[in-house]
Amino acid sequence: MGIVVNQSIKNVIITCLGFGIGAINTLFLFTKFLEEEYYGLVSYLLSVSNLIWPLMAFGVHNTLVKFYSSYVNKGEQNKFLTMMLILPMCIALFVGAIGSVLYDYVLGFFSNDNTIVQPYVWTIYILAISLSYFEIFFAWAKVKLKSVFGNILKELFVRICTMILLIFVFFEMITVQQFIYAIIIVYIVRLVIMSAYAFGLHEFKFNFSLPGNYISVFKYSLLILLAGSVATLLIDLDKTMIERYLPIKYVAKYGICAYIASVIIIPSRAMHQITYPLTAKLINEKGFEQLRELYKKSSLNLFAISGLLLVLIVCNVNQLFELIPSEYELFIWVVLLIGAAKLFDNLLGNNNSILFNSDYYRLILYIGIGMAILAFILNIICIPIFGVTGAAIATFAAVFCYNVAKIWIVQKKFKMHPFSSKTPFIILLIVIFLFGFYFWDFGFHPMVNISLKSIIIGIIYVSLLYLFKVSEDINDILKKIPRGA
Repeated sequence: MGIVVNQSIKNVIITCLGFGIGAINTLFLFTKFLEEEYYGLVSYLLSVSNLIWPLMAFGVHNTLVKFYSSYVNKGEQNKFLTMMLILPMCIALFVGAIGSVLYDYVLGFFSNDNTIVQPYVWTIYILAISLSYFEIFFAWAKVKLKSVFGNILKELFVRICTMILLIFVFFEMITVQQFIYAIIIVYIVRLVIMSAYAFGLHEFKFNFSLPGNYISVFKYSLLILLAGSVATLLIDLDKTMIERYLPIKYVAKYGICAYIASVIIIPSRAMHQITYPLTAKLINEKGFEQLRELYKKSSLNLFAISGLLLVLIVCNVNQLFELIPSEYELFIWVVLLIGAAKLFDNLLGNNNSILFNSDYYRLILYIGIGMAILAFILNIICIPIFGVTGAAIATFAAVFCYNVAKIWIVQKKFKMHPFSSKTPFIILLIVIFLFGFYFWDFGFHPMVNISLKSIIIGIIYVSLLYLFKVSEDINDILKKIPRGA
């Protein structure tokens, strides 16, 4: 776990900084510098792009991680990497051709409500290509166990650029329309930087011959394409569906609550950058005892840390919304349901890595398609009845069923599960803290309230983790702090 802990700590710091800057953008700059409709428009364009890019990537970012370590010959590696670069471009060209033919029909989709989207529909295609190839080159770096620089680009670069551009909007240096186009350019620049870094890690030469196992690679990419699309669908479908039933400004309102809850994924996003390639390596080498240990430790550590984040978010969210313009109201059930879904994701540890790098990824694909259909149906039913809260209900229900299925498959096929004797203790701790601190308020300025309550909750929660020796890894890190290590 040494390399995991080392790079995970760096990635946690980077991801925390990224989410911090993102929080400033999401909660304060977007809400104050853009009108609700344009804020909703930006959120919608990014959400739809996130739905499309896995299709264009053709599962290559996962395929690259799974198969790269199986090639020992540099010539075969170059054949494989060339194939990984060409496949997504073929898909992108095919999607672009279809989009060009059906462009008028697509525009007509927004002809009645939310016509503000029409002039910017084409940007979704550019964003999707930029996102897909960024993830491919990021995966290229991760197989070399070099995830930190890519994580800086993923978590910090876009958010810092967005902050600067929002300030430009405030000082009327650019218009809102120019801001949207500038965001597209930022994503393209990020891709160029990531590709240059990835090429620098490997003496790559294009080799247009197919690798010996190209059929297996192609089949895996096709199935992972569908599986990855399902996973992304469960994340961004809610915001896309809200646009169909409610004015686009509600996409922004829902997005703020969902973003606050999504802070819970910080630990998992950081740790998965390095556990994913390690999991693939262990499966290829059949190191199942080490895999079992990694599974349990990743679950325990992620659940303990993300549990604290959930408590801090829920117990401070009322004070936080006192700092946001009044037109962006708090939907507390959105925060709770999305937060609970993210917490459950963290409880699974490196479950996704195990499934997507094993011979059983087909099973999770079939189940995932069912869950995506379930999420789509639930959104259609729940949003007209419960409004934006209905989208959160649909997302939570689909994610819960999906995660239960993934746990069952790994248990059935690998005879391992993520739970330990400490898991019930963490659940109890989270519940006690939520009920104990949610209704407690100092009565000071919201920022003072948030600071004081967070410090008290953090000290007590972490102290209990340490005293009850919940996690060896967490205790080891805490022991080093007084020594300044």
